[in-house]
Amino acid sequence: MGLYLVTGGAGFIGSHLVHALLQRGEQVRVLDDFSTGRRDHLLNILDQIELVEGSLADPHAVDRAVEGVTFILHQGARPSIQRSIHDPFGTHEANATGTLNLLVAARRAGVSRVVYASSSSVYGDTPALPKEERMQPEPRSPYAASKLAGELYCQVFQRAHGLETISLRYFNVFGPRQDPSSEYAAVIPKFITAMLAGRPPTIFGDGKQSRDFTYVQDVVETNLRALEAPQAPGSVMNVACGERHTLLQLVDLLNDILGTDFEPTFAPMRQGDVRHSHASTVLARGLLGYEPSVSFREGLERTVEWFKRHG
Repeated sequence: MGLYLVTGGAGFIGSHLVHALLQRGEQVRVLDDFSTGRRDHLLNILDQIELVEGSLADPHAVDRAVEGVTFILHQGARPSIQRSIHDPFGTHEANATGTLNLLVAARRAGVSRVVYASSSSVYGDTPALPKEERMQPEPRSPYAASKLAGELYCQVFQRAHGLETISLRYFNVFGPRQDPSSEYAAVIPKFITAMLAGRPPTIFGDGKQSRDFTYVQDVVETNLRALEAPQAPGSVMNVACGERHTLLQLVDLLNDILGTDFEPTFAPMRQGDVRHSHASTVLARGLLGYEPSVSFREGLERTVEWFKRHG
């Protein structure tokens, strides 16, 4: 037992973690500034959690959030490769400085373990597949660089101060509650909401780029395992399905699930986008006993059903 802090707990992945911890009977505190998180993700559980409204970039808010905490699941960040290219300072402050603020407060408060949400974007566009953790990172955007900086800070705080840290490199997470409305939104919610509204999805590039799409339930399970795994501290590991699908295949699958027949429209490839993404999950299997439990099609079917109900 102990008190669990979920940063970014009103966000897509963070809110799923909050619900999962409550289902286990844990005490949960959330730190969120609601810049991208949404209150309605927590609406039915507000009376079961502590909520600290504040920014990771504000050391005082972070100190309040960390006080008395045993474990931290650090999901809070400013997402989007494209946004980071337009506003690198804002991305750095939220992601790199925010993570440093959190680690400083965690060390001071005697936190037992920090599990940090990193990103597959740190690999860049290296042609070798699958991506393995021992590969040299080659970030192509300020977002990727800020996530890599967070990983390095986690490792430094473990080596220098004995604060247990684990970094999880997420690969293209999708599922219920993912926001489709922003111009920076992820591809699956954008495609689903467009097709449900009777519009063809827009692909940036030729559609042959591939992604290792990972259902959010598997990401939640990996975080919970990382909190307890005895050999995991100090490590960086991929969290993925371990297979890849092109965006053209994604459109075909969604057409099949929805009973539609849309042909995508195409737009120019965006700056900073990676051509292919495919993860090795050997390390997570070895250290955490991780096995993906939800297939790509099943995850898409669940996500489509959620958007039909909440559209």
